Amino acid sequence: MISVVLLGAGNVASHLFKAFFASEKIEVKQWYNRSLKTIDKYKAQVLVTDNLSTLVKADIYILAVSDDAIETLSKQLPFENRLVVHTSGSTSLYAVDMKQKRGVFYPLQTFSKAADLDFKNVPICIEALNKKDLPILKQLAEAIGSISHKVNSDQRQALHLAAVFVNNFTNQLYRMAHEITEMNGAEFDILKPLIKETAHKIESLSPYLAQTGPVLRNDKKTIKRHLKQLENEQHKAVYELLTKSIKKTHGIR
Repeated sequence: MISVVLLGAGNVASHLFKAFFASEKIEVKQWYNRSLKTIDKYKAQVLVTDNLSTLVKADIYILAVSDDAIETLSKQLPFENRLVVHTSGSTSLYAVDMKQKRGVFYPLQTFSKAADLDFKNVPICIEALNKKDLPILKQLAEAIGSISHKVNSDQRQALHLAAVFVNNFTNQLYRMAHEITEMNGAEFDILKPLIKETAHKIESLSPYLAQTGPVLRNDKKTIKRHLKQLENEQHKAVYELLTKSIKKTHGIR
């Protein structure tokens, strides 16, 4: 059984705790947060604390905190030479204080506290300064049903950047589409099968080959009509930018 101490109480920490607690192969020995109010409701399930000096011994200490807090928190840990990992996609492995065994346990997924999440659908990117620490990180991922991927810091940061495009930016496009339908009295829900099929299609096709639409057809009349329809200048600017990008990608003039 792998013993874990969890530090932080944000979206990632909350989902990790639920997954760890449900696993028969993991013992969550303690949960730390600066404010006990956030984690006090879990005290019947796990030992909670807001005092770093009371941290118990464990196999892995997981810093599920904001990127800016990783370095400071790791320096404050009252022990050394233990496996301490952070969960950030964009922060260097070396942000963890050098007195510890340093690693990364990055779940590449979007996390919202109100939404349930099955870790079978969450790839875990793992990294360790000492290769000997990789097996336990892999075992930890497997214990919650995830598949682990050994990546270096540059690869992980590239994945995090790419994730912003496929998740955060795409979600903003969903929001714009929602505004367009609302403004014209149409039902956004009618678009949901298209959203699902678009995501499903790239399981068998590359995004390049999966591209369709008026830009790819070089349908100038439709593009012109769309731009005329768009009353919101932000929507129009995004439409023009993405149209230009698709044209350049596919060599359309």
